[in-house]
Amino acid sequence: MKRFWITWGERYLYRPSFVQKILSWLLLPLSGLYCLIAYLRYRRTTPKTFPIPIVSVGNLTVGGSGKTPVVIELAKRFEKSAIVLRGYGRRSRGMVVVKDKATILCDVVQSGDEAMLYAHALSNTTVIVSEIRERGIAEAASMGCEVVFLDDGYGKHSIQKLDLVIDVATPNRFCLPSGPYREKLWSGKKAVHLREGETFSRRVTIIDPTDKMVLVTAIARPERLDPFLPDVIEKVYFEDHHFFTQGELEGILERTGATSLLVTQKDLVKIAPFNLSVSVMDLSLELDEALISLVKDYVHAAQN
Repeated sequence: MKRFWITWGERYLYRPSFVQKILSWLLLPLSGLYCLIAYLRYRRTTPKTFPIPIVSVGNLTVGGSGKTPVVIELAKRFEKSAIVLRGYGRRSRGMVVVKDKATILCDVVQSGDEAMLYAHALSNTTVIVSEIRERGIAEAASMGCEVVFLDDGYGKHSIQKLDLVIDVATPNRFCLPSGPYREKLWSGKKAVHLREGETFSRRVTIIDPTDKMVLVTAIARPERLDPFLPDVIEKVYFEDHHFFTQGELEGILERTGATSLLVTQKDLVKIAPFNLSVSVMDLSLELDEALISLVKDYVHAAQN
């Protein structure tokens, strides 16, 4: 039942049916109020400058947009970089240093799946999770980092930063609860728009494929994977950031007769300890050189 409502909600926000559109219109007064509160919050906030340049990669809507691979590709281009994120889905509180420059210091339960993916993907990058992003930024600076990449930081208006915003295509342009927008690109708020096929492109390679794979994933809007999928015997979706159990994964393999679980890299950091038969959708990203130059120029200017 829970999976049904997750699927229904994602369809409502991004591909609404006629009935869902009617519900969306009925909720417009609440959306107007939500948008007004978000705008007033933005207008009442004065950005604070930190002694370290900050680059945010975010999106205006709820759900997945591909922030993680963009952050990875940018962070690997800097020698002393740090990534600060909230750590959605983690079973810890407060600030946790997931990884210093060389060593992973906690497990995925404490870090959350996205932070652990960063820790494994980037050999020389510090990774910090903190509900209070300012605290994570200050910690990164104290550890000798020279640039911070803020995962999902557009709405952190109190932080002076370069905002990179990934555009997510949707016919539903309303704010919550009528649509998927957490915020709009407010007047006076500068941001660089990233668009797939223009600013960046993706390529997916299947590592260790087998003849009978079942897709198992716990990411937001899993239909985003469809253009990159090989033939699979079934697709099994869990809620975003779900922590798998070995029993439920073994049950899927037994029920479907699959020879391996096909998972994303984000799922893999939670599944690897179970020693099951796994195939991985390995994502590589190519960034536009103009974007890379823009980020480097911003960071170097802020450092001088």
